[in-house]
Amino acid sequence: MKILTHKQILPYFAITLLAIHSSCDTLNHTLNTTAGVLTGNENKLTNDEVIAGLKEALTVGTNNSAALASAVDGFYKNPRLFIPFPPEAQKVKEKAEQLGMNAQVDKFVMTLNRGAEEACKEAAPVFIGAIKGMSISDGFNILNGPENAATKYLEEKTSGELYSTFKPKVKTALEKVELTKYWNPIITRYNQVVTLTGGEKMNPDLDDYATKGAIKGLFVLIADEEQKIRKDPVARVSDILKKVFGSLDKQ
Repeated sequence: MKILTHKQILPYFAITLLAIHSSCDTLNHTLNTTAGVLTGNENKLTNDEVIAGLKEALTVGTNNSAALASAVDGFYKNPRLFIPFPPEAQKVKEKAEQLGMNAQVDKFVMTLNRGAEEACKEAAPVFIGAIKGMSISDGFNILNGPENAATKYLEEKTSGELYSTFKPKVKTALEKVELTKYWNPIITRYNQVVTLTGGEKMNPDLDDYATKGAIKGLFVLIADEEQKIRKDPVARVSDILKKVFGSLDKQ
């Protein structure tokens, strides 16, 4: 085997170093381009800045959403969040109205929405846990993902916990506003009538229904907040939000 001298090896070594250096430059450029985080003056956002900006955006968005949802009439007078009479019990509603129980039906629906409003007061700690657990990968997926990427991230991370947290609160809230006071006469009268005619009795799980309605409505508002921060510079209320989401404006 032929052994090369140091003078013969040196050119090969230099070429190898250049190739490694070039590969590293290419990799760094690709990462920065993929992240889409170059600002107009070529200052690069660090991973820490991106994650900090996204965590703040999610915190602002979820706090605003929870505040709107938990306000009096946050559900009841918002057509987009309003929880109607349970669709599976529509026959109950129709029969109750035929029996002159319109006022009871209206009061029942209002108390359903009051339960959802009360439950949304418990949302903040659940969201904080998910936001704190955000990884760098999660952050870049949200930043460069579709316009509802942050909302979908929170839905995936919190829906189960929101349900288990909200349901007992909904139950307590519905008891507090005396839901059964308005529901029991309606469902009792309905079941009396259908028993005489051979129909099927009903009594849907109202706690489950109101809980799912509360969660659905809350995410409608979170999606609105995400759109504001992504599209409206005025909604970027801090320097880090301006820097991170302003980078998207320049892409």
